[in-house]
Amino acid sequence: MNKKPNLAVVGATGLVGSTILKVLEERNFPFENLYIMASANSAGKDINFKGKTYTVEELKEDSFDKPIDIALFSAGGSTSEKFAPIAASKGVVVIDNSSAWRMDPEVPLVVPEVNPEDISWNKGIIANPNCSTTQAVVPLKPLHDRYKLKRIVFSTYQAVSGSGLKGINDLEQGLAGNDTFGAYPHPIAGNCLPHIDTFTENGYTKEEMKMINETKKILGDDSIRITATTVRVPVFSSHSESINLEFEKAFELEDVRELLKESPGCVVMDEPANNVYPLARQAAGKDEVFIGRIRRDFSIENGLNLWVVADNIRKGAATNAVQIAELLIK
Repeated sequence: MNKKPNLAVVGATGLVGSTILKVLEERNFPFENLYIMASANSAGKDINFKGKTYTVEELKEDSFDKPIDIALFSAGGSTSEKFAPIAASKGVVVIDNSSAWRMDPEVPLVVPEVNPEDISWNKGIIANPNCSTTQAVVPLKPLHDRYKLKRIVFSTYQAVSGSGLKGINDLEQGLAGNDTFGAYPHPIAGNCLPHIDTFTENGYTKEEMKMINETKKILGDDSIRITATTVRVPVFSSHSESINLEFEKAFELEDVRELLKESPGCVVMDEPANNVYPLARQAAGKDEVFIGRIRRDFSIENGLNLWVVADNIRKGAATNAVQIAELLIK
């Protein structure tokens, strides 16, 4: 694009949508006109962005009749299923944060540090992966390229902000001694819930199946064997993941550390003797993926363990979407 794009943010009043606006401002994303859209409930609200006041418009079928180049959607699956094709038919490129389009073979699923080239075959919709998948594939990509992944075991410890404002409220209320159930079937304060999204027929949750299927799609390799257990923990921000890997090729630990230090989007924090390892509180508000506890898995040949932490609302959603938009305007 030679000119500055006209930009729309859809679902701008939610947790991810408001963070998208924050990230656009921080990264000084260039745009000509900005349109802020949300459901009828939020229409008419005023939002201040870069010193200017914007009124939230109600998202309607004719919302994309105006000249919009890029639309960042963060309004839930059913909204994306209905409105993303309408926008795409008007020449808008939609970057969608919901799960609606991720596994559609016609839609690229993109993490800019991992598979930026996939943007080129978009047909008007680009999907943003699940937050827990996004942070995992950033370090997995360079390791897969060098050592060839055979098997992955994901165990996640996911923050309540992944459930939006309802999840945050449940934890705040629970810590104050009031168990509320806006987001979860059990109290989240003082608990770990091995239950994110709904259960499927195979006994896995949708979140676990998302991690399995999306990782294969982003890395472009269906041969990798993957299993996952995803757990909601009483932490406000940032997802933590224990990732166990088995490779085809042998490796030296020092080479793994150096490879990850050089890889885009990765920050290695791995000095256990000094109590240095990635923590949720440190990752909050940042855009990088933090990696530590790098150690050999002695129980298998060519096995490796990693501890991976990232801000799920930023790198897991908002920042990744803005990075995709940055690639589009390049």
